[in-house]
Amino acid sequence: MKKPNSAGSLYYKVGLQARVEGNPDSPVDYGNTVSEWQEQFEMRAEFIHLRGGETVLAGRLEGRHTQVIRLRSSTSSRTITTDWRVVDKRSGDIFNIRDIENETNRQFISLTCERGVAT
Repeated sequence: MKKPNSAGSLYYKVGLQARVEGNPDSPVDYGNTVSEWQEQFEMRAEFIHLRGGETVLAGRLEGRHTQVIRLRSSTSSRTITTDWRVVDKRSGDIFNIRDIENETNRQFISLTCERGVAT
């Protein structure tokens, strides 16, 4: 049996993506650029489904699923911002990062994420 806050609970593989400015939006160059999501790195993660809060229940009514994705703290994972997104490598689900929290034991980083909202 795995312990809740151990490396053994990091069962899933996720990709962390950031938006990268791309090429101009037209050959005439009107000043706009098209940005694309580019994977920065991938890590093992644990998914923690949130169940009861008022905000969580209201989000479900709007088609959003809120959950916490826990990652091992590293040099790479400490560069994540709320402008990034998480992609579940197994299912292809995309999660928008809403909040980042360094856990008190400093071994893990918790990302509060929503699935089902386009950005």
